Amino acid sequence: MKAIEVKDEWARAGVYYVRTEAMVLGFNLNLEGEFSGDDRDSEYVLVTDDNGKPLSTNRIHLLPERGFAKIERVATVSYARKLGAGKYGIEAAEKIISEKGYKKIVITSREEAAGFYEKLGYKKRPDMNPDTLEKFKEGETIKVRDPRFVCVYMEKDL
Repeated sequence: MKAIEVKDEWARAGVYYVRTEAMVLGFNLNLEGEFSGDDRDSEYVLVTDDNGKPLSTNRIHLLPERGFAKIERVATVSYARKLGAGKYGIEAAEKIISEKGYKKIVITSREEAAGFYEKLGYKKRPDMNPDTLEKFKEGETIKVRDPRFVCVYMEKDL
C-alpha cells in the first residue's frame, strides 16, 4: 500500500472515486451533500494498492485558531475494508499533521466506527459536542440529522 498526500488531479480523482463508492453508493448519500465543504484547497490523503488502485481516503482540516487539526471524510471502498487501508490513511494523515506542528487531532466518527479509532489511540469525549467541537452546555443535546450517522467526538494527543 502507498499513502499519497494529494497534490495532483489524478490523485484527487482517486479521492472522489473512494468517497463516491464508499459513501454515496455505500450509504445511499446525496452526491452534493457528500462533497459539500470540499474545495480546491482541501487537503487529502489517498491510499492506493501497489498498482495504484484507490482504496481509502481522508481529508485534513487544519484549525490553527483552535489549536488542533481534524481528520474528516474518512472512507474506504468496500473491497478494501479489513485490509488495513483505513488505518494506513489515518497514520499518514497523523504524520502530515504532526509535521505541520499540531499536537492534537480531533475526529468526529460514526458511533459504530468508534472502535476502529480507539484501536488507533483515539479517545471518546462524551463531554464534547461532535457538531460544535466544544464542550456541551448544560442541557444541550445533539440534533441527529441522519440516524445512520450518529457521531461521537474523539481526540488524540500526538
